[in-house]
Amino acid sequence: MRTLYLLRHAKSSWKDANLADFDRPLSGRGRRACETVGVFLKDKEITFDLVVSSPAVRARQTTELVLRAAKMRPELRFDERIYEATTTRLLEIVSQLENESKVVLLVGHNPGMQELLLLLTGQSEEYPTATITKIAFKNLKWTEVGNKKGSFEWLVKPKELE
Repeated sequence: MRTLYLLRHAKSSWKDANLADFDRPLSGRGRRACETVGVFLKDKEITFDLVVSSPAVRARQTTELVLRAAKMRPELRFDERIYEATTTRLLEIVSQLENESKVVLLVGHNPGMQELLLLLTGQSEEYPTATITKIAFKNLKWTEVGNKKGSFEWLVKPKELE
């Protein structure tokens, strides 16, 4: 069994209009949401073998803050292909994961996260910032993951945890 968690980055700040989109940091609300999601993961005793994140500042900060709050230190990679990725590109990234990594967290952006959830499970859900989803795959290698082959387990929004 393989498990893929999808996490959309937390709310970013628009205070500095001179920053490029890639360089926007998290807002205070986004930082609090990361803490909330991290504590949720810790309370549920969820751990990851591998975390693959977009290197955009807001995604990087989301990843680091969630893992800190969850008290987790999994293998961590930043993959520039995730930033502004299409569903096809995200599926390519997932299909290239090593099979030794059974539980993986993918941290990225919308519309990619929401569209990947739909592609993998057939489940269409609203996907606000800092939303996390669990998708299970039975008897599949990562290279076999694809169209509606995953089982939608749950989706949690930070507002539901507050």
